Amino acid sequence: MSLIITDDCINCDVCEPECPNGAISQGEEIYVIDPNLCTECVGHYDEPQCQQVCPVDCIPLDENNVESKDELMDKYRIITGKA
Repeated sequence: MSLIITDDCINCDVCEPECPNGAISQGEEIYVIDPNLCTECVGHYDEPQCQQVCPVDCIPLDENNVESKDELMDKYRIITGKA
């Protein structure tokens, strides 16, 4: 499942550069995560890097975008071109 940024976001800018897939961008009011690009860092790191650096803990799992670890790994391979 991908991650989501909640309204608790303080726009501190620390999460965006940590995303290896470029899934995080500035939205109209807060940062947003593109669920088509978010792999929870599967394939890159053991834990989601955005969650590790977020000072207000506003990046939970997105219950509306449920994916297994295998599906996340498949998405990682497509995004990175690593078959």
